[in-house]
Amino acid sequence: MRKFINVTVVILSLIGLQACSLISPDKSCVSKSCPKEKPIIIAHRGASGYLPEHTLEAKTMAYALGADYIEQDVDLTKDDHIVVAHDPYLGTISNVQELYPERIGKDGKYHIRDFTLAEIKKLTLHERTDLKTGKAVYKDRFPNTTAIPFRMPTLREELELIKGLNKSTGKDVGIYVELKNPSIYKDHGKKFADLTLKLLAEYGYTNEDSKCFIQCFDPYLLKYIKYDLKSKLRLIQLIAHNEWAETPGIDYNEMLTQKGLKEISTYAYGIGPSIDQLFVNYAAGDLKLNNVAKWAHEYGLKIHPYTLRADDLPKGLTYEQVIRVLLNEAKVDGLFTDFTDLGVKYRNKYCCQKK
Repeated sequence: MRKFINVTVVILSLIGLQACSLISPDKSCVSKSCPKEKPIIIAHRGASGYLPEHTLEAKTMAYALGADYIEQDVDLTKDDHIVVAHDPYLGTISNVQELYPERIGKDGKYHIRDFTLAEIKKLTLHERTDLKTGKAVYKDRFPNTTAIPFRMPTLREELELIKGLNKSTGKDVGIYVELKNPSIYKDHGKKFADLTLKLLAEYGYTNEDSKCFIQCFDPYLLKYIKYDLKSKLRLIQLIAHNEWAETPGIDYNEMLTQKGLKEISTYAYGIGPSIDQLFVNYAAGDLKLNNVAKWAHEYGLKIHPYTLRADDLPKGLTYEQVIRVLLNEAKVDGLFTDFTDLGVKYRNKYCCQKK
């Protein structure tokens, strides 16, 4: 496995250096109207449009394609190791059912918190699949194969990878860490946050100038990080849809009001809404904005919406149409995308364009 990763790192890094020399965000926009801080492109789960999400290979490719920040969704194992995975479950992204069929939970799911790191490292990861159909959620992405041993990385491994690439390329790509589902822990994720921030501090991520964001759907945990742990890292309040039941007792619709955004501004650096929450009727292909972005900026909040996918757009819309409105009209400060190269390309095209 180590040999495979090393080869991938070398190849993709070389590709990335060549590509970045052509579309470097530092050289692509020379207009005097450029904002001092151009919108950042955040690699959502890595280059997940091209390789299985949250693998070191996907993170390496995202780096090579010019991401400004690379996302790490983190969960905690049974033996308190921090691993990088979007879900707290293993069934949709790995061969856990083949290796550990008897370890299924009462809810019919394989929980990361029920496995040790050593057990998880034996799993092979693949593209996200629909458990009901057995088919890939995104049918045209990387094909499932047992020939390539994709593994679930720890947060430490990923930090080492990005640190190493920053050194070898001379770039300064940042990290964007999400603490996943803190409500599943008895202490509502406090120990989880303690361990994560301690590890980040080992790598120099300690203050508001660090190339690091911390995001979470749970405002209680964000406030714990800010007020109890006294962290200076930039905090992003993720905003879900209420029907997702993301955090018990939280009304996310309220967060999208002027009152809610004003409250968020007291403890967070910015917000991470779903893209559709910035529009009146995005699902119908209507790109008319609502007032959320306007209000958020009035309260000094940065806006980093999620997730722009070239292969999952409302009917009639293109990736370029959506990103143009987000950049030029909503004036978002960053954007999560599965397709890093497209994000960089259109950010560089539109970031300086006057409305």
